[in-house]
Amino acid sequence: MKDLSTIWIKLSPFEKERKFLNLLLLCTVALSSPTFADTVQKLEWQKGETLLTFFEKMGVPASLYYNLDREEKELADEIRAGAQYYLTLDSKGSLRHALIPINEELQIHIYKEGDYKLKLEPIAYDKFEDAFAISLDSSPYQDIIEATHNPKLAGEFVSAFRNSINFSRSIRKGDRLAIIYEQKVRMGEFFGDPKVKAMVIETRGRRHYVFFFDGRYYDQHGKELKQFFLKKPLSRIRITSRFTLRRWHPVLHRYRAHLGVDFGARYGTPVRAAGRGKVVFVGRKGGYGKVVMIYHGSGYKTLYAHLSRFKRGLRVGKRVRQGEVIGYVGSTGISTGPHLHFGLYKNNKAINPLRVVRIANSQLQGKKLREFKKLVKRYKAQIDKLLGEPKPPKRLEIVKEDIQYLGGDDGKG
Repeated sequence: MKDLSTIWIKLSPFEKERKFLNLLLLCTVALSSPTFADTVQKLEWQKGETLLTFFEKMGVPASLYYNLDREEKELADEIRAGAQYYLTLDSKGSLRHALIPINEELQIHIYKEGDYKLKLEPIAYDKFEDAFAISLDSSPYQDIIEATHNPKLAGEFVSAFRNSINFSRSIRKGDRLAIIYEQKVRMGEFFGDPKVKAMVIETRGRRHYVFFFDGRYYDQHGKELKQFFLKKPLSRIRITSRFTLRRWHPVLHRYRAHLGVDFGARYGTPVRAAGRGKVVFVGRKGGYGKVVMIYHGSGYKTLYAHLSRFKRGLRVGKRVRQGEVIGYVGSTGISTGPHLHFGLYKNNKAINPLRVVRIANSQLQGKKLREFKKLVKRYKAQIDKLLGEPKPPKRLEIVKEDIQYLGGDDGKG
């Protein structure tokens, strides 16, 4: 039997036991007649691998892919290299189940009930919220990692202050910071990006606040902190489908996701680079049809799909300017009509383009401004108290465990 090693975050003996049972449920969901010879494998999705090549490798008929609808095929193209996925195999090595994440909310579940079937299912995870304050010894980034073991939280903190504080010049030993945030946990590991609600850094006796509101970061006065803004890829914007990580379709009775924004436009409308960068892909990409991808630095990458044709001379490695034409609107791939599917990725994870691309003025006014002021009042009082009465972060004790599929009549261990 093959062991599966994972990392547990010990919250309590009951929590640990519950997580263990959840893992068995996750990896053996709905097994029709499991045996003690079944094994569980934790693997990484390889660069260049597609759902079709995965099917071929695992002996799953290609017709399962070709029978998917348009949205499902597009989502299949979103599986990113390095993503961790799980398999259960029978005694002969045949696939019983595969759970392959598309994003932080949705995964592809392939399972065998006579024939192989595929459906999209939500990913189960836990969340915890924490609020803490620490004194700085070396740098905000290193000190947050040392205190929390959470590199993504440290990165988010530094990124939020990037254009307002020069950490290399302004920070001194003994300065303080405080953070209020929420973090997902899945199978004993940090999962996805932390959701920072409020943070402050006190340097030379002066406090600098940042608050997260309506998808963006603001200072305490409601001034938006400009970080990395792209420009719209079309001269005229008409949104026909918005970004969503997970939604339940009330008519089809199945889960859906749309990892980008669709802009309606006439066939042949010029498509422009949302920001300057380096072209990293030009060609066809499954259900997305003709695609251009551009890397902009700082982990950001944009995708332009369903193009009718590319700009002449466009090639991988070419550097483009912001606003430069890279292609033309079309309906290639799996598409119901001419439109541009515009995707945005940070560190290879799909994020909502409308939170980064400046399409409309995001100045807080009226009701939004009143809501923001209430949020500031609540979090500022909490974060000021943290600085006055420092509280360390929740310390996560990391322990390695061996996990085995134990079998059982109902597949639940």
